[in-house]
Amino acid sequence: MSGSLQVSGAHPSQQSGADERLDVAAGILALLADRTRLALLQRLSEGEADVTTLTEAAGAARPSVSQHLGKLRLAGLVSARKDGRRVVYALRHGHLRRLVNEALNVADHQISGLPPHD
Repeated sequence: MSGSLQVSGAHPSQQSGADERLDVAAGILALLADRTRLALLQRLSEGEADVTTLTEAAGAARPSVSQHLGKLRLAGLVSARKDGRRVVYALRHGHLRRLVNEALNVADHQISGLPPHD
């Protein structure tokens, strides 16, 4: 994959733009539907972080965190850069930061029993 989420088995000429848009959005939401990946994205919404910091934030084993980061990077949701011997990750889109924050806000409302609002 070249930096963006790909829909397997679908050829661009076989789908309308609206269908492709829905498929890509569903793929992004599927990636967010994992607790570890959501924790990683929540931490990255605060700013860049290395694998050690992200492992602590996610409360998961380092190999698991590395695999999840790989999926997020291949989907084009996070970027990685070398800083000496460390690899530093960052969100690639402000939209993703807002999406993660809004999902967590909805969770807060459900947990606390607050009414929904616009």
